[in-house]
Parts: sequence; structure tokens; C-alpha cells
Amino acid sequence: MGFGRSRPADGPRIPTAVKIVIAGGFGVGKTTMVGTVSETRPLRTEEILTDASVGVDDVSGVEAKSTTTVAMDFGRITIRDEYILYLFGTPGQERFWFMWDEVALGALGAVVLADTRRLADCFPSVDYFERRGTPFVVAVNCFEGARRYDLAEIQAALNLGPNVPVMLCDARSLESCKEVLITMVLHAMKARGLTPEPQEA
Repeated sequence: MGFGRSRPADGPRIPTAVKIVIAGGFGVGKTTMVGTVSETRPLRTEEILTDASVGVDDVSGVEAKSTTTVAMDFGRITIRDEYILYLFGTPGQERFWFMWDEVALGALGAVVLADTRRLADCFPSVDYFERRGTPFVVAVNCFEGARRYDLAEIQAALNLGPNVPVMLCDARSLESCKEVLITMVLHAMKARGLTPEPQEA
């Protein structure tokens, strides 16, 4: 499976570089996902949560969280030696949303991480990518102790169209995150009318 890669006449194919945005609410696992899949040390812009954030950052459900992303997370992963994904994790808090336009610029698509304990927190991300016409998938991060819902229930609760993939994931698992990213890339390619190249034997 390829995605329009270029290839020198007498050389190997050059992997396609693809920009992916990882979005979602505060504490949903964006930094964890980027760190899990990145083959290089991820760039993080985290700060310690202080008393000044009380009443500003809602930590209900994620009380153990002690840091927050204030700009973005950045990582990179090569999948199947065919394409390189550059991952940009957005900050979840409303006061940092002004940076989303810069982070999302030029992205093929997005992953919206969701937490069933705080499902409404991903509405802004869903609305944002719908307004921009950016293809996205919703990945439900399965936190320990969180109630499990049928994917159709989650799709209905988020008022998503049937064409938006919804899947379960574990942001701590490399294979789980790779599955989400591959699903997102294929979905975005289809949504943009691009056809993957057949994989050579």
C-alpha cells in the first residue's frame, strides 16, 4: 500500500511525508499517543499544573495529571517504510485554541482522541475539523476503569456522520496507535479522492 510516493528511475521509492494532527480535550492522551509512536524523542511543550490553573483547567476524571501541553507535541513515525507521518498534538485547553490554525495548516487529516468519562470535551475538536473540511477519525482512548460503550453509541452521542470512522485505542500501545493512524490516513485519502498505489510484491 503506497500513497503517491515518488521514486527515482533506478532507485527505491521515497516515503511520502504526511502531516497528522492529534487533537482532543484536556488530559485525553494526546501527549501519550505522540510519545508512544514517535521513533525519535518527541518534542514536548509541557508545563507543570499550578494553583493558578484551578478553576481554569478541569481535571475531573484526570486528577493525577500534573502537566499540560501549552503549545504542541511533535513526533514522527515511519509506517511500512512507505510514508512518514509527522504528528502534531494540539493543546486541549480553550485558552490555547488560537494556535490550532497554525498546527492544522497543511495536515492531511486528524485524529480526535476521546475519553468516555469526558466525552463532551472532544466536541470542539470535532466541530473544528468539520468546519475546516479536514478528514478525521475519532479514537476512544480506553482508560482503566472507564465505562465501555458501543461504538455506534459514541458515534450517535457525537452526532457524527456514518462516514467518520470511530474506533477504540490504547494510547500507550504502539500497535493500537499505528492502527488508528493507518485508518486515519486511508480515510483521509478516500475523502480527498486520492487513490493509494497498489503495494508491489
